Amino acid sequence: MNPRQVKQAMKKLGIRTEELENVVEVVIRTRDKQYLLKDVNVQIMEMHGQRTYQIVAEKEEVQSLSAAAPSNAAEPAAIKVPEEDVKLIMDQTGATREKAIEALIATDGQPAEAILKIISS
Repeated sequence: MNPRQVKQAMKKLGIRTEELENVVEVVIRTRDKQYLLKDVNVQIMEMHGQRTYQIVAEKEEVQSLSAAAPSNAAEPAAIKVPEEDVKLIMDQTGATREKAIEALIATDGQPAEAILKIISS
């Protein structure tokens, strides 16, 4: 099939494509790595309300995030702290709400460890 026929067939199926212009780079982050794609061509295909991105890249850099990750003060807020855990720690220790949340974040959300942390300090 020639490209024109393919485009017509896709249109009949309700598939729309477009090229994303002026893309400089694409970054993909996993828990432990970051992939930096350069010289990229990005196509967007939309079908039944769902968008799919196709990325073609010339260069790729892979960086480890575990060793190179800068310390960020906003990161601890990413941990979800259940309200019942905060109340439990406040009741058990008499600590303020802020202290209870801080202790939960420092102990990766473990209420028993957070209580021990507050009591021992």
